[in-house]
Parts: sequence; structure tokens; C-alpha cells
Amino acid sequence: MDREAEKKSHTKRFWLGAFAGFLAAIFIFAGVWSIWQIGGGMFRGNFASENISEQDVQDKLDQINGLIERYYLYEDEIDKDSLIDGIYSGYASALGDPYTEYYNKEETQSLLETTSGEFSGIGATMSMGVDSGEITVVNVYKDSPAEKAGIREGDILYQVDDRETAGVDLSTVVSWIKGEKGTDVTLHILRDGKEIETTATRDIVEIRTVEYEMKDGQTGYIAVSEFDDVTYDQFKAALEDLEAQGMEGLVIDLRNNPGGNLSTVTDMLKLLLPEGTIVSTKDKYGNTDEITCDGSHEFTKPLAVLVNQYSASASEIFSGAVQDYGVGQIVGTTTYGKGVVQQLMDLGDGTYLKVTIAEYYTPSGRSINGAGVEPDVEVENVYSEEGAEVDNQLEKALEVVSQ
Repeated sequence: MDREAEKKSHTKRFWLGAFAGFLAAIFIFAGVWSIWQIGGGMFRGNFASENISEQDVQDKLDQINGLIERYYLYEDEIDKDSLIDGIYSGYASALGDPYTEYYNKEETQSLLETTSGEFSGIGATMSMGVDSGEITVVNVYKDSPAEKAGIREGDILYQVDDRETAGVDLSTVVSWIKGEKGTDVTLHILRDGKEIETTATRDIVEIRTVEYEMKDGQTGYIAVSEFDDVTYDQFKAALEDLEAQGMEGLVIDLRNNPGGNLSTVTDMLKLLLPEGTIVSTKDKYGNTDEITCDGSHEFTKPLAVLVNQYSASASEIFSGAVQDYGVGQIVGTTTYGKGVVQQLMDLGDGTYLKVTIAEYYTPSGRSINGAGVEPDVEVENVYSEEGAEVDNQLEKALEVVSQ
């Protein structure tokens, strides 16, 4: 077989395989919907539209591939796995729903780490300088492998094992540092102009999603950055510690909190709300589901919840419920307005599909989708003459609680 014929044969086999994989993905989607069916409804329809057949799609894919093979300048650099992933990703994104997404294997692993709040690594947060490109340690978790290895805030990381970090994006460097629990990673850092080499033993690290302290006037302050699997225990421990210190009022800060797990936020609200509905959801078939609270841990002290335009999803479930029951006042600016629920669906091959499956409603039955939660006490951020942000929103929340 000559080179041109071999090339054509290889191309045909590749695209037939790609298209077969695409159809398999559609069948997987259908199977997943059968498993996750809501109220008896399930995925209906097929890949072909009214005017376009499956053969039409295959022919067009072959046509596109032929043009790429004939004219594309960097053909040798084509990653065919990425092309196939692109088909799946494009199919999901074409729905026009920003919250329905396909995740390849690498993205799935990162997603699951994010939602669980745990990962195997060294427990240090890093950032990359916009101009310098230097990777700097900005936070070291307490009792983490990084702390035990002597890593400090402000250290500049220039090499991981035998790989230099110069010119490498931050996500890639982080992937070098992460790894299997019990394995070692050697970090080369600069500190005060001195080169230091240290070895950290990777371990399971729990992300800190809750920070808290006692403010003046015995007012507790709890900041929640997101609602992950680990967040409930961290929030409960913070609440109990502040109570033990004689807390007389509480401010819960959900500013810039993008949301997270529905079960996590509802479990947290069970530590605060009276008996009744926490949130209700309605699916495409009109079926409703309610998550309720028995009121056994109702919080009766003065309470304020801080929000802003970046408080979304689970943060809005939290603030909307507190507002509806009148157990606390919402302080800040109107929230993002994401009132829909997504379900993560395992496609069985290390990839996931995240699908919008329902809308949610606050205890009073209101939808905040596209509208957000309006604060009881509206307070915009202000800035000093020097440009430094003054946390007047927090000051106002503390004032509300102390009244």
C-alpha cells in the first residue's frame, strides 16, 4: 500500500472509530438518564435531527477531517484523543446551558477533588506572577506535608524534582506536585535569595473551606469559601467552638462563594433553621422534592449573612432560607442568581457529564434564578483614597448583629 492510500485508510478508520465512539457516548447518556430518571421520565430522542441523519453527520465529519488533513499546517501535532473529547464536549455545550458540561478524564479527576475538598498532595497554595511568571507559595496548610517539609509563605518554587518551573503554566506545576499518598516530591525553592532543597511526603490533604474567629463584642465570624464534602464538619466545629467561647451573635460570610454540594449546604442549614422546608426542587416533569429541617438546632442569637454579586448557587440556597425564615438579616449586595441544580453523572470510563436537572425554590416558594437574593441591608464595597479596600460590608454586618 502506498503512503497516500495508507493515509486515507488510516483516516477512514480513525473517523469511523471516532463517530462510533460518539454514538456510544449518546447511548451512555441515554443509559445514565435511565438510571437517574426523575419521576419516571427519561432521555428520549436520538442523535439524528429532523433534517440531518446520522449518516449526514458521519459524512460531514469525514469531510472536515479530509480538509484538515489536506490543508492544516500542524497536522503532525494533532491529538486525536482531544479531537474526540471535543466532539463530546461540543455536544454538551451546544445546549447553550453554561452549567451542563462534559468532563474528560483529567477534568473529571480535578472536578471530583474539588467537590470532595480532599486531594493527595502537600497542602500548599501557590500563585503565578502575571509579569514575572514566578510561582510563589501564598499559603501553607497547618500540619500539612508542606509545613513539615519547612515550606513557608513567600517561597519561590523554581524546580519540582528534576523539572524546572520557568515558562510552565501553574496547573502543570501543580500536577507535578500532586501524586499518590506516601510518595515523595523534591521541591527546590528560593528564600531570601538562597536556594533550598526539601522533600515532602504526599498525603491526603483536606482543603480549608471554613475560617473563623471571635470578633469584638463576642460576635462570632465564620467565612465559608465553598460548600464541599468537608465543609459541614468544618462549619459545625467552628460553630461549636464559638459557642464554647461565649458567642452572643454570629456573622456568616458567603461573599465570593460560588456554591457547591446541595447536601452540604442543607446539612449546614439544619444547624440554624427552625422546623420546615429548607429548599425544594422541581424537575422537567414537574415533580417536586423537598429537603426539610426538624428545627432541633435552631439558632436563636442575632445572625447576619454577608453576600455579594459573586455569591451563587448553594450560597443563595443558604441566604434565601435564612431570609425567608427571618432568623437572620442578609447584608451586602444582590447575589448572582443561579437557581438551578446540576447532577454529576458517571459515564463509566473515567469521564463525567454534569447536567442541569432541576430548578430550586426557597422555603417561601420563590425562584431566584436570574434574580438573586436581595439583601435586607444593602451595602456596596467602598474604597479608601489610597485605593485599599475597606471592609465596610463586614463592619455593617457586625453592627447589625450587635444591635
